[in-house]
Amino acid sequence: QEKSCHLSAALLGEDSEISQDQLYELLKYAALGKCHNAAQPSWCRIYHQSHLAGVVVVVLHEMSQLHFYRFYLQFKHLRKIFRHRFTLAPSANFPTSLYGEGANLKPQNSPQGVTSTSSECITKSSDLQCDPIIQRYGDKKQGLTSYTLTLKEQKENDYPIEGSPGCQGYISTECDQPRTDSSPLFGLDCEMCLTAKGNEVTRVSLVDARGQCLLNELVKPESTVLNYRTRFSGITRKMLLPVKTRLSDIQTRLKKMLPHDAVLVGHSLNSDLQALEMIHPSVIDTSLLFARNEGRRFKLKFLAKAVLGKEIQCEQKLGHDPTEDARAALELAQFFIEQGPTKVAELNLEMLLTAEKLAEVSQNNAVLQPQGCRFQEQLNEPPPLSKPCFLDCLQVTGQKPLLLGRQGLDSSGLCQSNLSTSNKQILQRALEDVPLSKFSIIQFSLDPEYLASHLHAGLYEKVRSKLTDMLTIYAGPFEENFCMKSVKKEFGRCGPIQSLTVVTETFQPYVCIQYEVLEAAQLAVESLNGAEVAGSCIKVQRPVTAAMLDCNVLIKELDLDVENEGVIYVAGLKKSLTETDLQEEFSQLKDLETLFLPKDLQSGKHRNCCFLKFQKTQSAVDALEAINGWTMKGSKLRSRNALAPGHLWRWIWQMNHNNGKQGKHIFYEKMEQLSDCEQDLRKKVKKLDHHIKKLYRSLQNNTLCVVLFPGVNSTHGSQSGLGLMGIKDDGGRSAC
Repeated sequence: QEKSCHLSAALLGEDSEISQDQLYELLKYAALGKCHNAAQPSWCRIYHQSHLAGVVVVVLHEMSQLHFYRFYLQFKHLRKIFRHRFTLAPSANFPTSLYGEGANLKPQNSPQGVTSTSSECITKSSDLQCDPIIQRYGDKKQGLTSYTLTLKEQKENDYPIEGSPGCQGYISTECDQPRTDSSPLFGLDCEMCLTAKGNEVTRVSLVDARGQCLLNELVKPESTVLNYRTRFSGITRKMLLPVKTRLSDIQTRLKKMLPHDAVLVGHSLNSDLQALEMIHPSVIDTSLLFARNEGRRFKLKFLAKAVLGKEIQCEQKLGHDPTEDARAALELAQFFIEQGPTKVAELNLEMLLTAEKLAEVSQNNAVLQPQGCRFQEQLNEPPPLSKPCFLDCLQVTGQKPLLLGRQGLDSSGLCQSNLSTSNKQILQRALEDVPLSKFSIIQFSLDPEYLASHLHAGLYEKVRSKLTDMLTIYAGPFEENFCMKSVKKEFGRCGPIQSLTVVTETFQPYVCIQYEVLEAAQLAVESLNGAEVAGSCIKVQRPVTAAMLDCNVLIKELDLDVENEGVIYVAGLKKSLTETDLQEEFSQLKDLETLFLPKDLQSGKHRNCCFLKFQKTQSAVDALEAINGWTMKGSKLRSRNALAPGHLWRWIWQMNHNNGKQGKHIFYEKMEQLSDCEQDLRKKVKKLDHHIKKLYRSLQNNTLCVVLFPGVNSTHGSQSGLGLMGIKDDGGRSAC
C-alpha cells in the first residue's frame, strides 16, 4: 500500500517567522530528498519524502501578509485548505532567494574535463567499475536476453503481469516461446490523452528491427477526453473525429503482427503497455537499460542525441512522433547490445548531460539578456557568497522544473519558462503542465495599478485601523465614582491590556480598553457583557464603524480557520509563572503538543496569557471545558478557541505598538483613490482565490503545495510576506 506523505510544523510565536533561507531549505529537501546534500528542514518535517508526487509553489507576485488579512474573507478557499502558515521575511530579490543564487551558472563552472568536445571524453578504466551500467551488467558483451527485464524487475517497475491486481481484462500478446539472443526486436511507442478513465491510447507505432514502420495508427478513446495533451502527443480533437479504430482493434492487430518470440523495446515501456492494456513477457526498457544511480533515468531525447547523434522531439514540431520515438528506443537497445556495457559506460553520459545543461544555460542567458526581464540584472550579479541552486540538481536527475507566470522570474534557463498575459492563461497552462512536472513554480499577480506604493500604504492604514477596532472594546456605563482598579483587574483577566482610558463625553462614564490580542477582546465581549463590574451592570461592545459591520463574520471565520484547529487561548495567568511552571500545571491535559507564552517584543517580559496546541481537535475541546473556571496559583483562568495564534499574533503586536504613540484609537483617513478601486480589488482577489482552489484540486495526492505572499521590501517600505503550506491528501485538504 502506498505510504502517504505528511508534514509537521510547530509554528507558534517566534518560531512562526521563517527566513528565505529556511524556505529554500524546505523546497530543496522536498525536491531532492537526501540526494545532493539536501536535509530535513530545521523548522518543519516532511514524512515519507520519497513518496511525494511533486512540489508546487504558487507565488502571488508583490503581495504580502497585509493583503491576505485585508482580504481574509475573499481568500475563502486558501484559508480553508492549508493549516500550516508562517510569516515570511521579505526579500529585495525574491526569485533568487526562492531557488538560490546558483541559478547564475556560467559556462566556466563546467565540471573538470568537460569541454566543447566533451562527447569525446574518455573515462579512466578505474572509474568505470563505479559506473552503474558496469555494476549492473558487468564489462563483457552479452546477448539481448541478458538485457530483458526479469519478472521481478517488471513487477518493481509497474509492468502489467498476468494475474496482477489491476490487470483484469488485459489481453496477452501470446508471445510465449522461449527467447534467444537471435529473437526479433520490435520498437513500440504510444501517445496518450487524459480521459475520464485515466490515460488512454490515441496513437500507436510499431517498428521492426530494421526500423521500418509496421504500424502507425490513430485510436479513438473509449471515454470522454479531458485533455488531448497536444503539446506532447500532437493529437487534436479534429484529428480523432473521423477515427473509427478502437483499442480492441489495435490489440488484435498487435497479436497478429508479433511473432511468438518477439522482444518489445521502448522507453518506459510499462506506460505504453498499461495504456494498451496488454501483457507481454519479454521487454527491454531503455530508460532502465542505460542505468543511473538512485533510480534516476535519462530522457529518450537526451539518449538519442548523446548515443546515436540524432535529434528527436524537436520543439518546432507539434508533439512527439511515436514512430520516431519507437525507432530511437530500438536503435538505442541495438547499440547497447552490439557495443556492450563498457563502450556505453565510456560515453560518460552523466558528464555529457551536465555539459548539455550548462551549454543550455549559457545559450538561454545570451538569448534572455537583451530582453531586460525584470529580475535579469539582479540574477546576473552573483553575490560574493552564493548558495547552490537546487534547480540544476533537478536537471541532473532528468527533471526540468516548470515556471509559469507573467514576470521574468527565471533568467537561468533552468526552468521551462512560459510567460502568459493573464492569470486565467497561467491557470490553463498550469492545469495542463503541472501534472507532467515534478517541481513547478506558478506565479499569479494582480494588475500593477493595484500594487502601487501609495495604494499599498493606504491598505496598511486600513488594516491597522480595523485591527485596532477589533482589539478595542467599550464597557459601561459605570457609576460616577467607580473604582478604576477593579475594572482593570476584571478586564485584565481576559488578557494583556495595552491601554485603558475613561470616556467622559457620555452622560455616565464608560471605559475604552485596547487589548494586545484578539482573543482577549473577544473573551471580554463574550464573558463580561451583562456582568456586574465595579458595582454596575455593564454592556461590553466593540466600536461601531463602517469597517466593523462585518466584525462578527470575521470572528466566526477566524474561529473556523483550519490553522486554529486544536489551539486554545488561556488568560488570567499570574506573571510570576514561568514557562516551566505552566508546562507542569498543564501536563495533565491529554495530547498537549506545544505551549506558547507570548512576550513583550520590547521588554521580553511574558504576558498574562498563553496558547496551547493539541495533537487532536477533540483534546482541545476537552481542555477548553476543563480549564474554564480553573484556579491556578490563586488566579481564575478564562479560555476560548484561538483566533490568531502563531505568525498573526506577532504581526498584530507589531502593528499595534507601531501605532501606540498616536493615541488610543485610529480613525479612517479619507483615501479616495483606494476606496475607488478596493471593491474591484476584492473581486480580483476572490477570482485569484478560485484559481488557486482549481489548481489545488487538480494536484495528485501526496503533492506538497506552498503558497507564498512574498512580501514587499522597497524604498517605499517593508511588509512581511506570508506562507501557507500542506501536502494534499485524499480528502482534498492539506495533510497535517
